[in-house]
Amino acid sequence: MRKFLLGILCGLVLAVLSVVVLGFAMVRLGGPRLPSIEDKSLLVLRLEGPVGEAAQPEFPFPFPGADSTVTVHELWTSIRAAAKDPRIKAIALMPRGVGAGWAKLDEIRMALEEFRKSGKPVVAWLRTPGMREYYLALAADQIYLAEEDLVYVKGLRADLTFVKNTLDKLGIEMEVEHAGKYKDAADQLSRTTPTPETREVVGSILDGVYGTFLEAVAKSRKKTVAEVRALVDEGPFLAPKALSAGLIDGLLYEDEYFEQVNKSANSGELKKLAMRTYIADALSSQKGTKVALITGEGAILRGSSDSLLGDQMILSEDFAKLLRRVREDSSLDGAIVRIDSPGGDAIASDDILREMKLLSQKKPVVISMSDVAASGGYFIAMTRDPVVAYPNTITGSIGVVFTKPNVKGLYDKMGFTQESISRGQNAGIDNIYGPMSPTARAKLREGIAATYSGFLKRVADGRQTTVEAIEPYAQGRAWLGSQGHERKLVDELGGFDKALELLREKAKMTKDEEIRLIPYPPRESLFAKFFGSPPQASAVRAARTWLKDRGIPVESTVMLRGGMMRIMPFSIDLN
Repeated sequence: MRKFLLGILCGLVLAVLSVVVLGFAMVRLGGPRLPSIEDKSLLVLRLEGPVGEAAQPEFPFPFPGADSTVTVHELWTSIRAAAKDPRIKAIALMPRGVGAGWAKLDEIRMALEEFRKSGKPVVAWLRTPGMREYYLALAADQIYLAEEDLVYVKGLRADLTFVKNTLDKLGIEMEVEHAGKYKDAADQLSRTTPTPETREVVGSILDGVYGTFLEAVAKSRKKTVAEVRALVDEGPFLAPKALSAGLIDGLLYEDEYFEQVNKSANSGELKKLAMRTYIADALSSQKGTKVALITGEGAILRGSSDSLLGDQMILSEDFAKLLRRVREDSSLDGAIVRIDSPGGDAIASDDILREMKLLSQKKPVVISMSDVAASGGYFIAMTRDPVVAYPNTITGSIGVVFTKPNVKGLYDKMGFTQESISRGQNAGIDNIYGPMSPTARAKLREGIAATYSGFLKRVADGRQTTVEAIEPYAQGRAWLGSQGHERKLVDELGGFDKALELLREKAKMTKDEEIRLIPYPPRESLFAKFFGSPPQASAVRAARTWLKDRGIPVESTVMLRGGMMRIMPFSIDLN
């Protein structure tokens, strides 16, 4: 009876919520249309929070922060459209706390620089900018800051988190095997300090990104790289010091800043236009040949959305369905596959690569790499199609790692005991109660060697070269896109524009032919998101957020599942 009454109560709550949500949706749908774009408009890009690849759920009712998340594609589309739109006279760039990697920042910067070629100004106003926000603002004609603010330009730092001591306290030991001397993905679980190989690779990536930053500052602020390097060593800067050092153009409050934008545009008083409003207008105004923009974002795992895997995962079954859907859609004349993934499950990666190849056999395809396309994220790009990466994309990491937790110590602490009765010499190879036997470990190493060999063969085939040519750049080592381009791991450096240029060539389109990118997966409705997944999924997402906020990469939770993986050696966040 108690369960029966609880079921009735839950049903009533869901029914009430459905009515409320539906009511708001009807009000929005039946209400006035989005305001039309007025002449002499100022496009205000208030970039705050995460900038992702896949579109997040659309809320049909007012909700704090509901409209704050934008995608790279939406920004690229709207800035491109604004350059040609006679109603838009300038862009006010206002970034704060931007949650984007350095490759995504490159895409936005390139779009802003293209906008400036139209003769319209981009003017930036910063609020306590860090390295990312300042790097983005370097694409503007002028940079301003409030008088009492701070420019947090101070260099770059990579923080590597290790949780072995925590696992030791719990009585959990991670058993690890890997192929490739740089493939130390599980070190964060099995060590307390980085290996020399990790230090080498992270140092190389830091040098590359930092060098790009210094060159961008030098070019924008009319200084030498040596001058900028010495200047950054003096940071962070109080606003007046940043002005005297030539890092910004003036000290203005927000109202004064908008007056300055009007002067720069030389078009009289401009009407402020919200970024979200114009994105909707730009997307709805697109015309031309339809090309799919397929987004794969997050760690790669087997399964589907019916499981409790949460958001920002590439689930093999769901992604395969998405690829088949595009393949079978005769209205689509090609596809750009956008990858932002550190890799994950080895078998899931192989399943996805198979579907990617089938899509490539049916339609022209170009691969576009975002912040990270490494290990399994690189593996699924090996379709023989052109591969485009940004200079600051993290890619490569061609290697394999296996992890298995040994929880005997945890069981002992909790008073649990386990006795296994088995038949077969290696029946206990995946038993988490105790270490692997020598024969089981030998069998495991045999499997890892075979999986690594298969990875090398897939890459050699995808890059249309030999295993011998690829192997020196493998061993699990991660590379920046610029480094990968030098080693022929990627074909071109660039973003959406370069990917479209290559797709036009493959599809034999003219240079002037308009292309309309159709996002896959499309932006979900609130109803699909709210009612389409198990209620436990929100708890899983909350736990994942809790871990990430405390410096424990989401990839660590993937590795705790155990098994054979093609995954990044470490999670890098350059601050």
